[in-house]
Amino acid sequence: MDRRTILTGFVAVGAAPIILAQTRPVLAATPMAAMPVTSFADVKTAAQFYSTVIGRAEISLATSQVASEKATQKNSLEFAGFELGEAITVNMVLKDTGAMGPGMDADAHGMVEKVVSAGKGKAFDKAYIGLQLENHEYLRDLADAFVHNSTGVTDHAEVQGRHLSMLMLAVFKEHVAICKRITKELDA
Repeated sequence: MDRRTILTGFVAVGAAPIILAQTRPVLAATPMAAMPVTSFADVKTAAQFYSTVIGRAEISLATSQVASEKATQKNSLEFAGFELGEAITVNMVLKDTGAMGPGMDADAHGMVEKVVSAGKGKAFDKAYIGLQLENHEYLRDLADAFVHNSTGVTDHAEVQGRHLSMLMLAVFKEHVAICKRITKELDA
């Protein structure tokens, strides 16, 4: 791990409370409820895409904050720093779009609690990376569905939403591959 990686992690962790305080009002503006999309086929507008991503970004944010302190395997710890920075940024970008979402539902809180309650060490790393893999597979599939469901729309905000989802799709695919690699390392 080089010093740029370490510094990036420290900056993300140090900035998290400030940035999170700015994003919380948007995320808390609606009551906790189930994720708004029941099927990926239903994701046809940027607002639907954004509102679904918000809850998932909150899962990543909450678990990555903990992982930045509890992860022990070097690649899990490095991923946690990068993921924390990403989750903060995604929340900020979604806030700037005016997106509103339900935040985490009871199932999401249960997922976070499972990771948070895992003991420090390999058990924690496996729980954290396992949840991140599951979360990013969901987000990958969500972004892919929106990209395909929204083709042909010419409204500027929708085109911008499709472009943003294309960028997110690339990152989600990358994070799925990274989480799979770290999972193999943890299982070795």
